[in-house]
Order: sequence, then C-alpha cells, then structure tokens
Amino acid sequence: MSSNLDAITGLFKAHGQGKILVVSGAGISLASGIPTFRGQDPGAIWKKDVTELGTFRYFTQDPVGSWRWYLSRFEKTIGAKPNPAHTALVTLENFCERQGGELLLITQNIDGLHRQAGSRNLIEVHGRADRVRCPRPGCPHGAPAGSLPRFDFDLEGFLAAPSPATLPRCPQCQAVMRQHVLWFDEFYDSHDDYQWSRVLDAAAHCDAVLFVGTSFSVGVTDMILGAAHERGRPVVSVDPATVTVLPGIIPLRARAEALLPAACEALQAD
Repeated sequence: MSSNLDAITGLFKAHGQGKILVVSGAGISLASGIPTFRGQDPGAIWKKDVTELGTFRYFTQDPVGSWRWYLSRFEKTIGAKPNPAHTALVTLENFCERQGGELLLITQNIDGLHRQAGSRNLIEVHGRADRVRCPRPGCPHGAPAGSLPRFDFDLEGFLAAPSPATLPRCPQCQAVMRQHVLWFDEFYDSHDDYQWSRVLDAAAHCDAVLFVGTSFSVGVTDMILGAAHERGRPVVSVDPATVTVLPGIIPLRARAEALLPAACEALQAD
C-alpha cells in the first residue's frame, strides 16, 4: 500500500499544476454494485453475453431483443451510489484546480456515478444510460446532438409485453428509440456528447495519465496510452486485477476505493 500511495501522490505532486488526464473504466464502479464488462469479477457482463449484442446491427435486426438486453443490464445502475473512489476523484479535481492545474476525467462508464459524485470536468465518452435517442440521421432527437431523458418514456408496457408495438418511439418521427451509448460498430465521433475532439486534444496536451479500473480493451484507452507513450508522459494504472502489464505503465495492484481516498488524505487534498 505504501509504494502504491507514493506513486499516486508523486504523480499529483509532480503534475498537479499541469494537466492530469484520468481515464476510468468499469472497475471503478464495481464497489458500487455494478458488474464490470471484461474484468475478473464473477458478474462480468461479457463472460455471459457476446459483444455482438452491443451493436447497431443487432438493434436494427432485433430492436425488441436489443432493448430487453440493455434494460436487464441497466437495472444494475438504478439506485447505485458513488463509492469512495468516485468522490476521491472529485477531491483530486479540486486539488488540481487549487494548484492552478486541471484534472480532466474521461470515463468509459455509462452509469452516471461520476456526475452523481460531483465531477465537473467530465467526458462520458461512451454515452449515458439515463438517456436515449432517435436512430434516424437528421432527427432533432438523434445524432449528431440530440437525445432525451430515458425517464421521459413509459417503459412499463414494454417490460410487461415486449414487442414491436410497445417499443419506445421518437416523439418527432416515430422511429424506435435506441440507447444513447457508443456501440461496438460505431465511431467515437458519431455524437457530439461523446466529445471526441476534446478527448483527442486532451491526449495530445496532458502532462500525466491515470487509468482507474480499466482493462485497456477499447479504442479510447489505446489512443490515450499511445499518445502518452509517444510524448513520454508518465502513465499509472490502478486496478486490483491480475492482468498483463503493458509497456510504459506503472501498474498499482490496489482497489481504487481504498487507494484514491488514501491519496487525498496524504496530499491533504481536502
């Protein structure tokens, strides 16, 4: 714990006056009761379901099946609360601001827990579970900028009797609504909410990178890691899982909900 703590506090002491980029993955929400996607915990979603289901192609082929599959997974986010790792990142964001620096948090998670915790400088690069959108290009409720709150739609009828007739539909054009998430066969620049241009800019100008609870299995982690390596920026990863150590990363085998609050205390960040 002491060596891990030294690594984290050293990162913030050295770069807190600059720009620290934090990238969080599903592992940070495990302590909030939300299973990971590819992690080692028994409830990891992709241990039971194929990634084919998380595609626009599957949605167009079987919108009823797509909605049923996502709603069964979104149940895990209902009532979930931020854990100490989420709140520690808010404290560290404030700490960097007081030093004259910046902490930008890019999350791969769609659960909204970083927003609940109070993170302000936040990019939800994979979308949001609490919103849906129209799949038709040009509709004001669809890409590139539109979406609607999920709770604007009464889903009780669909849950009671899933069928094409009970699917939620766009109030503008009556198309079947889709999840406001980035699917595996889509691009990061497909919706303004993903803020992809801002992610690219942050990767090109950050002074240090901290990964928290990620398995390094998606495009955004590859891009940020590659940019950091190319520019010689320090990269630290906090994750308790036993994974292959990637070149250029300082791996800290620790639970984020324990290590990050300890770092806040050591830095006197409060």
